[in-house]
Amino acid sequence: MLILSEWKEPMLVHEVQPSGPVPTVCDDEGIYPYSSFYSTAERPVIRKLRMIAIENEWLKVTVCPDLGGKIHAITDKASGKNMLFDAGSVRPVRILPRMAFISGGIEVSFPIAHTPVQIEAVHAMAEQIGDRLYIWCGEREVRYGMHWTVEYSLGEQDRFLTQRATFVNPTSQAHAWMSWSNAALAARPDSEFHFPSGPALRHADVLEEIAWDGSREYRLADFDRMQGFFWRKPDVHAFGMFTPSLGCGLYHIADPAQTPGIKLWLYGLGRHEGWAHQTAYRKESYVEIQAGPLLEQADNTKLQPGGRHTHTEFWIPSTVPLNIRELELPAPQLVDVSRMPLFDWAERAVTAPWLSLLAAYGASDPARLPASPEPESNCWPPSGMEQLGNALQWAAQEAAEAANSPLWTYYQAVWLAGLGQMDEAIQLLQTVKLDCAYALLGRLLRVVKQDYEASRAAYDSIDSAAWQLHPQLFIERDMTLEGIGRSTVEEREGWFEQVDSLQDDGLIERKAVLLFDRGELQEAKALLSEHRFGNIHQRYERTMLWMRIHEALGQPDVDVPVQLGEDDLAVYGAYRVSDTPEK
Repeated sequence: MLILSEWKEPMLVHEVQPSGPVPTVCDDEGIYPYSSFYSTAERPVIRKLRMIAIENEWLKVTVCPDLGGKIHAITDKASGKNMLFDAGSVRPVRILPRMAFISGGIEVSFPIAHTPVQIEAVHAMAEQIGDRLYIWCGEREVRYGMHWTVEYSLGEQDRFLTQRATFVNPTSQAHAWMSWSNAALAARPDSEFHFPSGPALRHADVLEEIAWDGSREYRLADFDRMQGFFWRKPDVHAFGMFTPSLGCGLYHIADPAQTPGIKLWLYGLGRHEGWAHQTAYRKESYVEIQAGPLLEQADNTKLQPGGRHTHTEFWIPSTVPLNIRELELPAPQLVDVSRMPLFDWAERAVTAPWLSLLAAYGASDPARLPASPEPESNCWPPSGMEQLGNALQWAAQEAAEAANSPLWTYYQAVWLAGLGQMDEAIQLLQTVKLDCAYALLGRLLRVVKQDYEASRAAYDSIDSAAWQLHPQLFIERDMTLEGIGRSTVEEREGWFEQVDSLQDDGLIERKAVLLFDRGELQEAKALLSEHRFGNIHQRYERTMLWMRIHEALGQPDVDVPVQLGEDDLAVYGAYRVSDTPEK
């Protein structure tokens, strides 16, 4: 018995606030061409999200294309238990690459980790072929222009889920990529980790190699902090987790020639549990068991023009603990990989105007030239659309007599910067007399050229008070003024007087930097101590500032308070692969 169904599921969704109108080129907290997010609303809205389910006599697998094509649930039909962590809502938190990570289910990432479309809708289709049900989700991603498709399938007699992914590069350039499948499972103190023996890289407050003893018992109660493990030479390639108090677990197995990566991530019991709670509707922790075609999260590889990569993995739900050394690699008969659909660009507000522009350019029809997006819309030309540079230049020429001509030139410069062609981008930006152009120019002159005086001049050219006082622009200008030196302290104070009622995290952080630069160390310490900052993973600006303050006070050995909102992990991993796409 095979059943394929589709419906709209009402879900609680906490909306996110964009960081600001400056494109995410050279942005430490973003990835171009995606907008990055600064905060999440505490009160959710109710939205209906698309769900597709495939089921046989034993299992029901539910996929949500509206959340990046992730697996929403794997339900054991005999017990009625969902083997995956259900966060109870869509509640994004601050983790790269877009500062909008959501927990729960199984996430598949490409070409960076975590997937940049976690809270976006992607294409999906489903059908029955023979005695097997298939769901395909994917898109053509906007960073590099590569296709990705993930396939979930279930046969009539299967008591496991087959997951297959294929990545195709139709562009003229080789591009870096990584991919991890990230399954979140509800965690309890008695949760048991069934992982291989062998050396593993432990990522905690230190990076170290440990020997994981697969013959002993490991439980969540054995760990008192957040940490991750990457297996380097496992003795078997099956792993999983089982929680006796819940009576459920999930295991993974794959051919190590295709999918050698094995990872375990946990928050442990105690001081770091709150980091897990912030993604969910209730105070419940979770553990992530992960797999991928690369060994570690710091690894990436290249997909050549015209190249294709495919790998297959299997998820085995269970209501009893399993012996990973007795699990056998399934061998289902799948449709040929050539039958897996390759989807085009997803239909989103941030892709629509650029696709319209490409269509007009391809037809050489100025009458079809769309209106340029407003600079406050966070709609930036995708670096993955290879022909967009020519189309933008054409649009600027065709609109030479129109009011929006400078905007097309601005977007041409943004697109060039997104490709890493910074000199060309800066030259174009210097010809555009718009606040949005001055804002991006100020950042590029500071970050790329380290020309602080020129950056300052660019920011001084901004006319609109709304742009001048937007926290994103305010912070970046303050970083430029700080780079010039102590002569700008009075100017910086004047700007802060204009926003002194705002409790924005970024402004408070920069105000503490100003106090430090003025030598008011106790005041800087008090400001950081009294403000409760939102949590951000793998960011350490406030931590470093706290340590600088105490070193200046002659107190170098001091704990970092939790209210600073930064974890204490060692710097590790490649969430973004590279800062800019390859030329």
